[in-house]
Amino acid sequence: MTNEEKFLVDLEGYLVIKDVLTADEVDELNTIIDQGDRSGHPTQWGEPFRRLIDHPKVLPYLIELLGPKFRLDHDYAIFMSQGESRGRLHGGEDGGRPGGPEGDHWYKYRDGVIRNGLIVMTYCLADVGEGDGGFACVPGSHKSNFATYLPADVRGFERPAHYVAQPAAKAGDVIFFTEAVIHGTMPWRAAHERRSLLYKYSPGHSAWSGRFYDLSEYGELTAQQERILSPPSIGNRPDVVQEE
Repeated sequence: MTNEEKFLVDLEGYLVIKDVLTADEVDELNTIIDQGDRSGHPTQWGEPFRRLIDHPKVLPYLIELLGPKFRLDHDYAIFMSQGESRGRLHGGEDGGRPGGPEGDHWYKYRDGVIRNGLIVMTYCLADVGEGDGGFACVPGSHKSNFATYLPADVRGFERPAHYVAQPAAKAGDVIFFTEAVIHGTMPWRAAHERRSLLYKYSPGHSAWSGRFYDLSEYGELTAQQERILSPPSIGNRPDVVQEE
């Protein structure tokens, strides 16, 4: 990560990572989606989707934001047609820190190091223009002391508010956000389909999902991917990236 990217993550709680996937990679993933079954976990849709688990352009961000022993907690896809709605802005409603009372929805900084609980890497397989909808958040709310004061009509996207951001991204970009930031899904307004793959990661010792990955359900995985898909643990947990 660059120093500017660290500044933006600490300031806003999200970041658009540009040009992670090539046009050929985006086309390959979209072709498989067009021809296949959209149900279940994208990591089980074939080797091109498994490559995203530890994509070389995303891997340094995961280590920087979670530490060297991170794990993939769960993954899913979101497809939306024009006019379709999804979730409201959520986080902080129950009196906890942003992200709610869940112990894994946190953000911390100390001595130059950023650490998070659950985070999300959203692979965009279609363009997202300003005003198109989809992912939205309240920048900076991952450090807010007054998250419970966010009005209900703003949470439900019934009233526009200048402090709610819906970032633009191109197909091939990745939108990172920490689950500690107040976030949700705006109604989709674009004529083309929204296509997003959400890969959600945790520190190696924690979990949000109650179901861990069963490696027997997957095809061939690299040793590094197996480490990333391993269940949470603390004692003797290896670093994801091993020295050659």
